[in-house]
Amino acid sequence: MAPPKKNSAAVATYGDHEVIQPENKLRKVVSVKPLPPGEDPVARAEKALADLSTEFSSWMDSECERLDQARRSIAAGGFTAASKDALFHAAHDIKGEAATFGFPLVALAADSLCRLIEHTPDVTRIPVKLVDQHVDAVRAIHREYSRSDAKELAATLTKRLSAVTDEFLMHENRGRPDVLAQIKGPSIVPE
Repeated sequence: MAPPKKNSAAVATYGDHEVIQPENKLRKVVSVKPLPPGEDPVARAEKALADLSTEFSSWMDSECERLDQARRSIAAGGFTAASKDALFHAAHDIKGEAATFGFPLVALAADSLCRLIEHTPDVTRIPVKLVDQHVDAVRAIHREYSRSDAKELAATLTKRLSAVTDEFLMHENRGRPDVLAQIKGPSIVPE
């Protein structure tokens, strides 16, 4: 039998509570060697990002495929806790990664889908067609990104999706003023 793992978290016990300070594992992976004189850590990070940039399009392809798979799962079996989570996480990841991967216009459509899932009290009432429209918009914006009118295409799609989503959410949350205030608030995703 293997010996139990030693917990290196610091614990301070008081009369009615404990304060736990977890081990700082980051110190183990951060280099203690100073950078060579004149080397800028930000420039170094930007170069590493630029070196990876050739992979960004294929990574976004994979993320779009993951989103599409989550949509197909819902179309086949309806909304379940697992399918809802898969769809939300796929959309949320795209929303967060879009700018880094060089596709910032995709983030607004993914954000609209996240809002739809997050603010609908009963996700089983979300029309599958509305989910399809969001996923198709994300995929279309990504696919057509090199077009000269991509920005206008993305703006048109996301404006309409957001309007339909807001209309649906307003109706579904008509008895919940606190949620209505959140829905009416501005998006935190940059345009």
